[in-house]
Amino acid sequence: MTQTIAPRLRTLVLLLLAAACALLAGAGPASAHAALTGSDPREGAVVDKAPAQVSLTFSESVSMDDDSLRVLDPRGERVDDGKPSGTGGATYSVKLHAGLPDGTYTVTYQVVSADSHPVAGAYTFSVGAPSETSVAVSGQSAGGGFVGGLYGVGRYVSYTGFAVLVGGAAFVLACWPRGSGVRVLQRVVVSGWLALTAATLLLLLLRGSYTGSGKFADVFDLNLLGEVLQTKPGAALVSRLLLLAAAALFIAVLFGAYDKREDEEKRDLTFGLAVGGSVVAAGLAATWAMSEHASVGLQAGLAMPVDVVHLIAVATWLGGLTALLVALYRGPADTPVPALAVRRFSRVAFGSVIALVVTGTYQSWRQLGSWTAFTDTRYGQLLLVKIGLVAVLVGVAHFSRRWTAQLAEAAPAVAGAAAARRAEKGAGKASTKASGNAKVAQKTSSTTKGSGTTKGTGTAKGSGGSPRAAQLARQRAAVDAARQKRQRDADPNRFGLRRSVLAEAGIAVVLLVVTTVLTQTEPGRTEEEAKAAGGSSAAASAPSTGAVTLDMPFDTGAQNGKGVVRVELDPARVGANDMHLYVERPDGTAFDLPEVKVALTQKAKSIGPLPVAPDHITTGHWSASGVQIPMAGDWEVAVTVRTSDIDQVTISKNTQIG
Repeated sequence: MTQTIAPRLRTLVLLLLAAACALLAGAGPASAHAALTGSDPREGAVVDKAPAQVSLTFSESVSMDDDSLRVLDPRGERVDDGKPSGTGGATYSVKLHAGLPDGTYTVTYQVVSADSHPVAGAYTFSVGAPSETSVAVSGQSAGGGFVGGLYGVGRYVSYTGFAVLVGGAAFVLACWPRGSGVRVLQRVVVSGWLALTAATLLLLLLRGSYTGSGKFADVFDLNLLGEVLQTKPGAALVSRLLLLAAAALFIAVLFGAYDKREDEEKRDLTFGLAVGGSVVAAGLAATWAMSEHASVGLQAGLAMPVDVVHLIAVATWLGGLTALLVALYRGPADTPVPALAVRRFSRVAFGSVIALVVTGTYQSWRQLGSWTAFTDTRYGQLLLVKIGLVAVLVGVAHFSRRWTAQLAEAAPAVAGAAAARRAEKGAGKASTKASGNAKVAQKTSSTTKGSGTTKGTGTAKGSGGSPRAAQLARQRAAVDAARQKRQRDADPNRFGLRRSVLAEAGIAVVLLVVTTVLTQTEPGRTEEEAKAAGGSSAAASAPSTGAVTLDMPFDTGAQNGKGVVRVELDPARVGANDMHLYVERPDGTAFDLPEVKVALTQKAKSIGPLPVAPDHITTGHWSASGVQIPMAGDWEVAVTVRTSDIDQVTISKNTQIG
């Protein structure tokens, strides 16, 4: 039976690792947790004259430096003063140089949201009319590349290490105190501490490059590291390292002084270790709660302690499950996991699940905000996957509880059989010892009759047999241990428990990966608010009538051939529109022209030119109703004016149609 377990275990581990890698690969760089909800000028806008500044509004406060907000002209040169400042709330602006010429300008931003994640993006607006630009706005992202991948791995390892450290120690203290002397459990807890410590150091070194340039060489920049230490995420990572030093002391006591105490003495020390371990575990969990999702947004003061409870419940459940799995598969045969310890863990896991349900419900409401966010946002979809995994995990745990009950019922019979075997073995040893004593007495008698030389030779042979006896003793011990392991594994109840716990642990691996990806995903509430705010800000940036006004100077070169054509398009939306044209001399007086023609073209989609023939209404005024615009986008409005029989000119401007 044990020979069939190993291949199944290897196959399951490979499948789970493949699933974990697939989830991590699909996670990508950290999503923008502070979404851009508005801008002035807005994206794609065409303004008559250059603005004095550019303003961006985010869904939450962000941190930025002199290079975080940049405005580039069509040639890619900066036209801002490089000193972004907050103008109230989550709005930030940067002043522009005076006298900017017409053309398309690019706004780029790379900031760090209040929940520690980098946010980057870019958009364009135009002054006068759109033009060609050498600046590429596609592919703007933050937290990607090789450094971003390493940072993501570090986050996953840190969560895993925390779960194994806290859950393993809780399993020993609350479920199996005698397990403090089991070597494999000691290795599990120490491995969790080492993994969390190494991952924290890695995250601290990568932090500056992760939120900045993304270059691996910047990892070793001490000046950049100093800047990181002054930020909230940097302070949280340093605090985590200090708490890990306290955790190292806790581990030393747990597997040192605590293990050497007798059962009665352990009870007095258990309470102190439980209190101290709980404080350290809560402190470690707080380093995440105070620097990520829970620290910003709605009800942050309540969300942070709830997040601490949630993280500790996850660690107690999944980390304890890991410790139980290792003890069941790799524990010594002479110290099997008792049924009482499994029952205790079952109760601890049940309490953890209750805490997860309560805190998870609150977190879901806080991060989603609506039922539709479950299906319409990536955060909601991942949360549905997590809820499904938890449900499956609880179902598998139900079968583990059944095996535990059967194991507990079979324990007295197994203990009685073991006692009988020990008694039989003791009787056999006594018989062997008596026979040996008789042989020794007979040998002694014969030796006494012999010569002294023979006695000396016998002594030499006896001294030479001591290493051989030790080797035989070790071989007997190994055979006995193998026999005990076979007997332990042959127990159908224990085998069923091991199999169900292995399934639980496998699902827990995938669950932990999904949880890590969730922490890097923009909350559904933020995503929906950004969409709503983006639509409202675009509407607010247009005139209250919804109309677009374009002023186009013209000069046909003839006498009285100069003037300005003003085109008004209302409501500048897809479908039917009203168009008005006004012609004025340079001094502002209206005058008539022999002919005015209009054409609409969208070059990006190769649509047009669509001719428009406006009717003359009064002096200097032409109008056309029901002008059909088939789709949204950037449209060219071309006006042909004729001032005499032979003098005419075509002028144009681009405008955004919503």
